[in-house]
Amino acid sequence: MTEPPAGAAFLVDRIWPRGVTKERLAAAEWLRDVAPSPELRTWFGHDPARWPEFRRRYRAELDQKGDALKPIIDAAREGPVTLLYGARDTEHNNAIVLRDYVDERLRT
Repeated sequence: MTEPPAGAAFLVDRIWPRGVTKERLAAAEWLRDVAPSPELRTWFGHDPARWPEFRRRYRAELDQKGDALKPIIDAAREGPVTLLYGARDTEHNNAIVLRDYVDERLRT
């Protein structure tokens, strides 16, 4: 994270990002329950070849999350939301899937 997040900030990883202090993300709410399951995370392994299937499986998990997504959706209705994640790959990570999922939920 190089600049302060705009609006509400949520850490959306199940595991705390390596090398990041809790003070650095003090303004962010940690939502472990919206992260992919440990099994899905391990299976994916940040392998871009598995990206389409990861997206499908993670969206199926999100369908089952219920109220866990409520803080993000409520904040997004009020203004900008920043999803924080620890993956190095900025194109193939759970925050991308979650962003798209929340956007779709807000439109319906």
